[in-house]
Amino acid sequence: MSTHRQAHIPAQTANPIIGPGYQESVATYWNKERNPVNLRLGEIDELFHHHYGIGDVDWSVLEGDPDTIEQRTIAEMHRLETAQANFLLDRFSDIKPHHRVLDAGCGRGGSSIMAHERFGCEVDGITISRHQADFANQQAAKRGISGKVRFHLKNMLDTGFPPGTYQAIWNNESTMYCNLFDLFAEHARQLSRNGRYVTITGCYDDTYGLPSQAVSTINAHYICDIHPRSMYFKAMAANRLVPVEVVDLTQATIPYWKLRKKSSVATGIEDVFLEAYTGGSFQYMLIAADRV
Repeated sequence: MSTHRQAHIPAQTANPIIGPGYQESVATYWNKERNPVNLRLGEIDELFHHHYGIGDVDWSVLEGDPDTIEQRTIAEMHRLETAQANFLLDRFSDIKPHHRVLDAGCGRGGSSIMAHERFGCEVDGITISRHQADFANQQAAKRGISGKVRFHLKNMLDTGFPPGTYQAIWNNESTMYCNLFDLFAEHARQLSRNGRYVTITGCYDDTYGLPSQAVSTINAHYICDIHPRSMYFKAMAANRLVPVEVVDLTQATIPYWKLRKKSSVATGIEDVFLEAYTGGSFQYMLIAADRV
């Protein structure tokens, strides 16, 4: 007779959309996460992002009245991360108010809210973190847009949404948490014909070989699995996603990391990112593709 017993997971904490293992550890991480770099920046205008920034820094924020340097630095970092979200949304110029769009790996919902405010469209955000979904829905309710912007506890590899539902889908720094072939197969299923997919992501340059030590450190810090650049294009080609624009944002994001290093919300990972970016082993990329 077997004496093995399966570990009991209390019903109130179990997540029905994922199984045990890696995704469960990711969900646990984001359910517990209360990092000031994600919260204090969003408190400025209640657009809470979970990604990095791009653009030139206004270094004057580090000068002048020492009592306001921290406040001005936080505001400048938030301006840069909002600029990154706007750069992504610029790739969806054809979205109309009657369209539906999907924010895959939505975090606390900042980009989803921005998409609705810009296009007037319906937005579904999905995350495997119950905390993030609840937080984002509260933000939508505060703005009175819950009927148009909804956040769901779902797995982006198997959402359950009908085929062809969306005219646009994006991942903003969330592809490193899953298999790209599985992810793009699900995105291609959900996109309407000629629908647009966009990702902004960090990827390692596989012309250098295996991931550098800096990239491996980033993986360990965020419990993610950064993919090689070439894998994005292989997985898109296998799933009827045809790239129409590729932008290397590496140089555009380095100023953000230099400012973040000097801020009160630095987490200690800043030097590793700067080493990876400036050394050439790590790239920050935007890829836009159309579903054929």
